[in-house]
Amino acid sequence: MEKEFIAGNKGKGVRSDCSVTFSPAVSGGIDLKLQSKVAVMYGDQIRAQVFEILAHFGVLHAGVTIEDSGALPFVIAARLEAAIKMALPSEKEYLTPQLANNCYQSARDKYRFSRLYLPGNTPSLMINAGLHKPDGIILDLEDAVAPAKKTEARYLVRNALRSLDFYGAEKMVRINQIPAGLDDLSFVIPHHVNLILVPKCEFVWQIAAVNDKIKEIQEAAGLTYPVWLMPIIESATGVVNCYEIARAADNIVAMAIGLEDLTADLGTSRTVEGTETFFARSKVVIACRAAGIQPIDSVFSDVADQEGLRLNALRSKTLGFDGMGCIHPRQIKVIHEAFGPDEKEIEKAKKIVLAFHEATQKGLGVVSLGTKMIDPPVVKRAQRTIALATGMQLLAENWMEEALNEKI
Repeated sequence: MEKEFIAGNKGKGVRSDCSVTFSPAVSGGIDLKLQSKVAVMYGDQIRAQVFEILAHFGVLHAGVTIEDSGALPFVIAARLEAAIKMALPSEKEYLTPQLANNCYQSARDKYRFSRLYLPGNTPSLMINAGLHKPDGIILDLEDAVAPAKKTEARYLVRNALRSLDFYGAEKMVRINQIPAGLDDLSFVIPHHVNLILVPKCEFVWQIAAVNDKIKEIQEAAGLTYPVWLMPIIESATGVVNCYEIARAADNIVAMAIGLEDLTADLGTSRTVEGTETFFARSKVVIACRAAGIQPIDSVFSDVADQEGLRLNALRSKTLGFDGMGCIHPRQIKVIHEAFGPDEKEIEKAKKIVLAFHEATQKGLGVVSLGTKMIDPPVVKRAQRTIALATGMQLLAENWMEEALNEKI
């Protein structure tokens, strides 16, 4: 009996995906069996794609069965390539088309209020994720992917980076723990990923290993664009070493904390109040501020509790975090509203920035608001609040001109 190699998903509830069974043979040509919900409309295109991929890998004789639940071409390609390479290891890649509007870079200091986690082996959740306007989309190769599916998930994530429209969201990938996660990098670095999340980071050498691998891949491919890093602190050891990790490399732009794994490591349970992780979260914030990077809080796991999410995000902002993770699109709007400046903050910032402007116009070295002296860090924070408010369209870009005209 011919040995079968299977990639993908099938069964009740599976959508926008497919299961591919590949059986290499020594004769008989290609025996393709296609079961698809969309065979009437797209059956010919699917068959043509399958034969093209088989020819690309030099497969002349094989049995191929595809059980399709409406998978897009980049998904079918990933599943078939994974199944072929399980049977016939090859250095060749079958790359789906690269969207021209998907090759953008992200800024070091861009806002990272929200980052939406998506399982790296579940295409149905990826396809329209950008429409929800998260600041970042994380294609997760670590905890969200079953161990037996990690290899095939790499092909899917690679193809998603090339073929999906992220609608301007920062393209992030959470790799597996180091050193295993180093093998993930070859699948994502050449394909315009913006940021790599390094899970369960505990030591500086892990960051060095990631950057060494990124450099090796980029030099081999002739690539020069920056790839940012976001280490995730998820253990007691990571908390102790978080400052050294935060300043371990120039391409670290943010550092996150993962509270589920951290509380497990501490031998305690996560509570709504968060007293059990207050010290760890505060230390991560302080380490990030000292290193000049963004502190990012953990996820809020109760998707149904919107009010609980809002209160958690406000507490997080009070602690000094710049954003947090989310596990469902419905959490994005609440997170953005919580981390964005409120009306009181905007009004205070406007007064400070106006006072700074007037002092500068008069050539004064001291800024005052009423009888109170304003220190440079306070001015800088106010300017950041104004930039944030205008970026979120909470404040008109010409607000200062209007305010100065009112004084005339």
